[in-house]
Amino acid sequence: MRQLNRLNQFQRLWQPSSGAPQQITVAELAERCFCSERHVRTLLRQAQDSGWLSWQAQSGRGKRGTLTFHVTPETLRNEMMEQALTLGQQQNALELAQLAAPELRALLHPFLGGQWQNNTPTLRIPYYRPLEPLHPGFLPGRAEQHLAGQVFSGLTRFHQNTAEPLGDLAHHWEVSADGLRWHFYIRSTLHWHNGDPVDTAQLHRRLEMLLAQPALRTLFASVQRIEITHAQCLTFTLIKPDFWLAHRLASYCSVLAHPDNPAIGTGPFQLKIFEPELVRLESHNRYHLTHSLLQTIEYWITPQLFEQDLGTSCRHPVQLAIGEADDLRKLRLVSDSISLGFCYLTLRKSAALTTPQAQKLITLIHRTSLMQTLPLDENLITPSHELLPGWEIPLAEDSESVTFPATLTLIYHLPVELHTMAEQLRQALEKRGCKLTVIFHDAKTWDGCPNLSQADLVMGDRLIGDTPEYTLEQWLRCDPLWPHTLSPAQYSHLQATLDAVQTQKNPESRHAALQNVFHHLMDTAVLTPLFNYQYKISAPPGVNGIRLNARGWFDFTEAWLPASTET
Repeated sequence: MRQLNRLNQFQRLWQPSSGAPQQITVAELAERCFCSERHVRTLLRQAQDSGWLSWQAQSGRGKRGTLTFHVTPETLRNEMMEQALTLGQQQNALELAQLAAPELRALLHPFLGGQWQNNTPTLRIPYYRPLEPLHPGFLPGRAEQHLAGQVFSGLTRFHQNTAEPLGDLAHHWEVSADGLRWHFYIRSTLHWHNGDPVDTAQLHRRLEMLLAQPALRTLFASVQRIEITHAQCLTFTLIKPDFWLAHRLASYCSVLAHPDNPAIGTGPFQLKIFEPELVRLESHNRYHLTHSLLQTIEYWITPQLFEQDLGTSCRHPVQLAIGEADDLRKLRLVSDSISLGFCYLTLRKSAALTTPQAQKLITLIHRTSLMQTLPLDENLITPSHELLPGWEIPLAEDSESVTFPATLTLIYHLPVELHTMAEQLRQALEKRGCKLTVIFHDAKTWDGCPNLSQADLVMGDRLIGDTPEYTLEQWLRCDPLWPHTLSPAQYSHLQATLDAVQTQKNPESRHAALQNVFHHLMDTAVLTPLFNYQYKISAPPGVNGIRLNARGWFDFTEAWLPASTET
């Protein structure tokens, strides 16, 4: 970035004297700026023309000239950032912001939230970390999962107002009487973000690419083959009935990118910029469903704004503030809910930890004050009393005759609230004669975790997607946690049970059967939920249509700005 380079060079000139006049040679300036004497003369001329400094040279080689400064690097940086923001050059501004001091908040504050910029309705969201690439398949972060659903489409989709999947790229589908052939009829008016029409063969090729991934092959284990049986029809042939198939195709992990360019999709928004400092989405004007009322969505990656005194947890972003975070008086709570997702504990039974001991540990967690005394932010978490609404946690009676093992090993991953939970559990067990060895796996998933098989206890975070029952089925089927938690025989039995559950066509029967699976896991002390998060979204006046979804975000197609906000 040219502006940032100019600022860095000016900083090198200014710093040795902190802005006081300098008597110095051109050769010394060139050495300081790591460039040639010819280039430093160009820098001095450009800076002088811009009014940043004055350079009065002396004739004769080696003579010292006088360098006088008219601005500070801090002032210059702020002027550059304000100019870039005014011109809509957000990426330039955010690159300059990496050098910013606390004044960054005041400088950014007029540009965040909902704005009409050049007659374009724009929503800017400050975010606490860079977003990871939206590669096909499973994504660990809920922000990335949500974003994938805004940029890409699946054959089917979830909607907040319906319990079952709806059509998306496929306008409808038919299932054979035996449940082994599923015909998905593709819309004829689909277009990629680059304007090209969508060909059914492209969707077929991307589906084949997805199923080549081991994790997705596990998810779609019942699919024998996918064929193009008509110019606008994709047919799935199964080896056994799977009435979760429409749900699997609606999941964020199954959305379909262009087979030759994974950044191009067919969703309501297209990716225009995806950089560490800025992610910019623009509405897709040939989208096949309801068009967005916003033209542009921008994530401004500004970790500098996310301090504890701003009321936003940097440890787990359950509160999303749209607009200037520095003036909380203008922000209003527009939506909040208790997440269905939960942090959990699994217990691997062995000679080191018996079922009665595991049940006693679960009773310790849920029937003592351990959960209530977690020193976490107020209103951040709430202890779990159910796995899902109506799926109660079975608890055994606390038996005095059962004692804890002398040693146990716990491994856990992010979110970092589990740091606190692990320490509380370690202290509670130590008081009861059990030494707990704690291992932290610095990741959001168990993929590639080398220590998982060594653990007696495992803690993690289970995000619940749009359909809770299906999300939990997918968790049991695909997460590498379960082969390590269960014995080979138990794991094989679990997968066979899930196969039997998926054959039930009636949704209520299928959900009830899955509930029985999880009740057994909880009753036998294999699994217990720990706590849920409080999701919140705050926005300034004038940003409307924001409603929390299952991932703690909101559907960008529903947000809108009134015309009166135009400036």
